[in-house]
Amino acid sequence: MSGTPYDRVKLARDNKRPTGQDYIKNIFKNIIELHGDRRYSDDKAIIGVIARLDGTPVTVIAIEKGHTYKERVERNFGAPHPEGYRKALRLMKQAEKFGRPIICFVDTSGACCGIGAEERGQGQAIAENLMEMSTLCVPVISILIGEGGSGGALALAVADRVWMLQNAVYSVISPEGCASILWKDSAKADVAAESLKLTAEDAKSLGVIDRILSESDIGSKEYYDRIRTLLTDEITELSKDPDLLQARYDRFRKIGMRSN
Repeated sequence: MSGTPYDRVKLARDNKRPTGQDYIKNIFKNIIELHGDRRYSDDKAIIGVIARLDGTPVTVIAIEKGHTYKERVERNFGAPHPEGYRKALRLMKQAEKFGRPIICFVDTSGACCGIGAEERGQGQAIAENLMEMSTLCVPVISILIGEGGSGGALALAVADRVWMLQNAVYSVISPEGCASILWKDSAKADVAAESLKLTAEDAKSLGVIDRILSESDIGSKEYYDRIRTLLTDEITELSKDPDLLQARYDRFRKIGMRSN
């Protein structure tokens, strides 16, 4: 684990780091990918699949950056368009209809901020996800596996359990963006990162996340097996909760209350 918060940011952005697609391939079986938002197009920055987790049918949604430059261009560097969030919501509502737990893998510097995305209702798409995810009647687990940037990440992280890899980051804005606003100098990103409290430990202390996942064996078979077991056990526990919606509501109401 690296020393400074900005070092964590660099690790979270490393193109060798496992992406959502890697987690899907190594943790789940009987994978069927679904496409499109039924309104505009299929956004390749978000992958949505039906799969099995140790025999249990689940819906998995992942923001995908890709590894190579070609893959990253195709995936818009993991910056989803509104149709991506609408696709995700469509699949989450489908999962609720058929009683499937939902697992989200989050890795984005933020939602696409281009003119086209704004014209097609980026803000509304994110807001709808926040509202609808808060009322889903099936277990929802979200894992921040790299960058968790702004509303683009939060749109897939209104969940019963939010986990975070130890070198992932979660922030309202990128350190470079923050530095540009406050000091008109993106070179002060390291100073901004320190102030943003974006590390996994910061998020845990504030109640934003529930668990920090070790990266000591990241990318290995043992690593994926460990996460598979954690997911299976957590879904089993969440499925026993008779009032999942109230528990989810209470969880988010408590964010910001530091634990002693």
